[in-house]
Amino acid sequence: MTAVEHPLRIGARDVLLLEGDAGWGECSPLAGYPCDPARALAAAREAATIGWPAPRRSAIPVNALIAHGMPIDAAALRAFPAVKVKVGRGAPDADVERLRAVRDVLGDGPALRIDANGAWDVPTATAVLRAIAPLGIEFAEQPVASMEDLAAVRRVTAVPIAADECVRSVDDARRVRRLDAADLIVLKVQPLGGVRAALEVAAASGLPAVVSSMLETSVGLAAGVALAAALDELPYACGLATLDEIEGDVTDDPLVPVDGSLPVRPVEPSARALIAYGARS
Repeated sequence: MTAVEHPLRIGARDVLLLEGDAGWGECSPLAGYPCDPARALAAAREAATIGWPAPRRSAIPVNALIAHGMPIDAAALRAFPAVKVKVGRGAPDADVERLRAVRDVLGDGPALRIDANGAWDVPTATAVLRAIAPLGIEFAEQPVASMEDLAAVRRVTAVPIAADECVRSVDDARRVRRLDAADLIVLKVQPLGGVRAALEVAAASGLPAVVSSMLETSVGLAAGVALAAALDELPYACGLATLDEIEGDVTDDPLVPVDGSLPVRPVEPSARALIAYGARS
């Protein structure tokens, strides 16, 4: 089956939307983030020409995001079941103090998790995770870069470890399982090549899964929602409430959270947005 291509430019980012009989798909690799463009395109083609598996749930709980340098908005954060804090860019001690401040603001409310995007080495990750363990950290996402280092950190910390960037295939997922490198796995639709491919990775890992975005438009986020909806179990809030992190959207009905959840539904771009962002068919 074929799909019509709609190339867009949203801010500094190239976004390719595909329109097919099954709906719309998005291919939008993020600069500097590990994602094979061929897999991102495969994910978009799946959405446009095949569609997604039947959903097992009608809404997906999502986490709030505190990016680097973002202020802490207590009222907004408490509307979510979990809060993810980006760490690893500055001094480790500053990350620890920021996390303590966030926990003070949240109280006993939302779960607190961190994402270092593989920025630390093993000694740094070990020291930081030991320091923040009393804060009740739900999990630490990719605190170190390699799978072997994840396994080393996991052996010496009480904070659960999530594997993200080091898993891009079924073979990677099996290796995570063999090394006991993680307590859970993070799934992103585009880097894994589509919803069905991501489900295969999840099954091969034998681990609980959490779905996260690659900062897509609402079209790409809908694929992440479809993946989360298709999982047998969904024990964690997902990192899909990220629309505020990009410079524009392609629909007049954006996929934004209500009461800490996203609805499971398709997204269709508006003609206005396709023209505004320079679509060519």
